[in-house]
Amino acid sequence: MAADIRRLIPFFDPTVSQWAAEARWLRWLTFLWLFVGLTVLFSASYPSANAEYGDGLYYIKRQLVAVAIGLVGFNLVIHSNLRYLLKIAQWGVLALLGLLLLTLVPGVGTTINGATRWISLGPVPVIQPSELIKPFLVLQSARIFGNWPRLTNKVRLTWLGIFGTMLLGILLQPNLSTTALCGMTLWLVALAAGLPYLQLGATALGGILAAVLSISFRTYQRRRIMSFLNPWADPMQDGYQLIQSLLAVGSGGVWGVGLGMSQQKLFYLPIQYSDFIFAVFAEEFGLAGGLGLLLVLGTYATLALRVAVNARNVESQLVAIGVMVVMVGQSMLNIGVATGVLPTTGLPLPFFSYGGSSMLASLLLSGLLIRVAREGAEAEVVSLDGRRSGQLQVRSNSSNTQIE
Repeated sequence: MAADIRRLIPFFDPTVSQWAAEARWLRWLTFLWLFVGLTVLFSASYPSANAEYGDGLYYIKRQLVAVAIGLVGFNLVIHSNLRYLLKIAQWGVLALLGLLLLTLVPGVGTTINGATRWISLGPVPVIQPSELIKPFLVLQSARIFGNWPRLTNKVRLTWLGIFGTMLLGILLQPNLSTTALCGMTLWLVALAAGLPYLQLGATALGGILAAVLSISFRTYQRRRIMSFLNPWADPMQDGYQLIQSLLAVGSGGVWGVGLGMSQQKLFYLPIQYSDFIFAVFAEEFGLAGGLGLLLVLGTYATLALRVAVNARNVESQLVAIGVMVVMVGQSMLNIGVATGVLPTTGLPLPFFSYGGSSMLASLLLSGLLIRVAREGAEAEVVSLDGRRSGQLQVRSNSSNTQIE
């Protein structure tokens, strides 16, 4: 009984020593990433929390609640058979798609900073369905595209329609950045699964067209693009966020000004505890800290690729690739925005940015990657040409799973 209870506590799991090396490394890398993120969030959010609520710990306390819940889910995923998780993924996608569409209903969705991306269900705190759907999207995309040659056209079209509805719903919130991330995740998982280039090319063109139309009809998105190209053209309005972020990054120098000593977070830098938290991190920890974070991301990506290579079947490989795309890709997009490399978006930095839904999704995704690593074994090598021709023959316990 005591051993079973200890297994439910991620930091004291007695079975860790029996895991594959990649799983152990990913576990400790996740905890390191999480610890540094919480430390930076405490520093970045304290002044705003103290001014707005009279409690400098307001944001970090709420984040710790999300971490506690997320760690339970993280540990459950690690100790659950991936085949079972793949089976229930479709229900998670459908349930969260329903919540996502509810945000578009007037009076139901909660609007923050002009975007209606959140929803409150009675006593349940505000949640963001577009964040929570990410781990289920990775699982279901791996399941669909991993079994693509064996699916009927009806099943293919049904799930392509569901994925398209999800992307459209996120785009209408509006949330172009999350739409782009989820769309790229689906596309890259499909690419890794070996879908025909013609289908992939047509999908990519459709996604680009949707992005162009969104930017064309939404004035604020066009203004973001223009301010990204030249933020100093309007330093007090559209270019303000990026200029303040660049000032924070540049002020950090090589070694940073020290934890808690950022000046830009003192009511100069907007959204300093969420979308632009990397700017505070760079100011306090400098170039050395930024390079250290990039090293963590590079190590995480490398381990994820090793896990994918060693996975025992195609579905497991695609789950590992999907997790890597979301976790590392989203991080790089956030850092790119804070450093002026990309236009301003609303993507959080995993494990750093304030937000319960983002924290839960990040921990579940990390748990999925560790689970794939634990189940890792030598996989039969199949060429992409073979998969594209429909001759996919892979030894997999989940290959015969019926998809409805």
